[in-house]
Amino acid sequence: MAVAKRVKDYLDNQGIKYEIVTHTPAFTAQDAAAVSHISGHAVAKVVMIKMGEQFAMAVLPASRRLDMDALQIAMRSPIHPRLAQEREFEKIFPDCDLGAEPPFGNLYNIPVIVDLSLSEDPQIAFNAGTHREMIQIAWKDFAQLVHPTVAPITFEA
Repeated sequence: MAVAKRVKDYLDNQGIKYEIVTHTPAFTAQDAAAVSHISGHAVAKVVMIKMGEQFAMAVLPASRRLDMDALQIAMRSPIHPRLAQEREFEKIFPDCDLGAEPPFGNLYNIPVIVDLSLSEDPQIAFNAGTHREMIQIAWKDFAQLVHPTVAPITFEA
């Protein structure tokens, strides 16, 4: 599968400058960071969450772990979040390899919450819908396009 068409078309239509980084197959964000020679602090991974029946995308650095309690507070949810099972959300992303979803929940009608630490770097890189490609763009462009909630939702791995 190639770069997620929905994301590529969106970036192109918005006139956003981005770089596609091709790498050997990698199935974790840390591995993608390593084979792409990009810091694990600047490579974002998507963790799909469910709160009741609603999905959310938690976006965090490859080098960090998600704090579910902090996420619940940041999302102002009375329901404690849980990790979504791949089988629960695979049909939402028909243009992506399973496990390589890009953090553009706005294109899939899913709220996005990003760890505060990612906003401190001028660039962000993330899976481009495949296990072989990443997209790297300016943080400010990503934030402008996605309008994520930004909060401290992680801890050191």
